[in-house]
Amino acid sequence: MAAHHSALIHTMVLISAADREMTDLELKTIGDTVRGLPVFRDFDPATLPDIASECVGMLQGEDGLDAVLDHVAADLPTKLHETAYALACEVAASNGSVSQEVLRLLEILRHHLNVDRLLAAAIERGVRARYAHL
Repeated sequence: MAAHHSALIHTMVLISAADREMTDLELKTIGDTVRGLPVFRDFDPATLPDIASECVGMLQGEDGLDAVLDHVAADLPTKLHETAYALACEVAASNGSVSQEVLRLLEILRHHLNVDRLLAAAIERGVRARYAHL
């Protein structure tokens, strides 16, 4: 497993766990992402549960949020920072509504990954358009 795979998965799990409830829709979004995106082409999906559990364990530790964010920043190449932010937004939007905790964590993640505010707004708008319904 490549470090960038772990960092991307940890980013998605982090957002899913932000409101203390990882829903089936969020978990399905993470699974679909891992099985469908080119960045995960050489990833073994069978390792997904272990990587997700590792992230949850890190979050439960002392300074858990900082530990996960530091891991993501250390193991994610700069050119995948926008991808990580986009994946986080996808997971956040998968439930149909986004809590204040998730919005705050997205802001923290954006700052931690140095994703430009205007670029982040464009990513967020694109995700909103993808999840829009009547």
